[in-house]
Amino acid sequence: MGNDDTVGSLGEFGLIDLIAARLPQGQQVVIGPGDDAAVLRTGDGPIVATTDLLAEGRHFRRAWSSAYDIGRKAAAQSLADVAAMGARPTALLVALALPADLPADWPLDLADGLRDECARVGASIVGGDLVRDGAITIAVAALGELGGHDPITRRGARPGDTVAVAGRLGWSAAGFALLEHEASTRTAAADAVVDAHRRPQPPYDLAMRAARAGATALIDVSDGLLQDLGHVAKASGVAIDLDSAALVPDPELVEIAASVGADPTSWVLTGGEDHAFAACLPGPLMPDGWRRVGHVRHGADVTVDGRELTGTVGFDHFRTL
Repeated sequence: MGNDDTVGSLGEFGLIDLIAARLPQGQQVVIGPGDDAAVLRTGDGPIVATTDLLAEGRHFRRAWSSAYDIGRKAAAQSLADVAAMGARPTALLVALALPADLPADWPLDLADGLRDECARVGASIVGGDLVRDGAITIAVAALGELGGHDPITRRGARPGDTVAVAGRLGWSAAGFALLEHEASTRTAAADAVVDAHRRPQPPYDLAMRAARAGATALIDVSDGLLQDLGHVAKASGVAIDLDSAALVPDPELVEIAASVGADPTSWVLTGGEDHAFAACLPGPLMPDGWRRVGHVRHGADVTVDGRELTGTVGFDHFRTL
């Protein structure tokens, strides 16, 4: 790596790989950096652990979302990472950096949102930290338990597996597009996609259902389906081919795309923050709530109908600045 390299030139995931290579891994580490969450060995069984950071202006805007919505979103993205390991989320730790002139009701409403999202999976908020800063930053660490099962990682996909998805794709991206365009249209579809952006609804139970059904790989779709399945393909040393006929945009997305001049299919394939789940499953049978969208084969990369797509395939914190 030369002296002229920057984090922007490396990109988010290249930077993560370089940092991870410098970190020591002790004997207690079952799974380290590079997956949705880490897994640590303890005397009472393995612990699943992950962390996420939300920065004001980057991950949320107070003009668009209430403190309650932001709390729901902050909890959801970390809880989804735990569920994507086939684990049951049990606890969150939350650290906040807040401006001194922020109304006191704001962090209280945030706490209500965090609490209510945790209630969906029976998790608790067990601690954190609070500091003063000029902008709002929210750091969430989530813990979970595997209940005697092996973790499901990104590395187990095998040629012949079926690729399946649970949850909505492209809805958060559609909501973001509406908010960014300052569209004033108030239709049922518009309200639904804006709500999906403000407050994603990961299907936590379906992630655990896929794990119990023998999923060979599992991932939280947070940065776009193509990009996140690319992580699975790279980690597993396989190729993934998606079927475009199984990824037709929902009618709500088609309506919103027409109003803002966008391609709804691009939202389905590359839109982030829906926190759906993608899995690779052996055999043709799908667990309830999952839909088949492709297959795993020999090779590398992710294609759609056998063709590699060019351009942006998902969200990268540095390369999309």
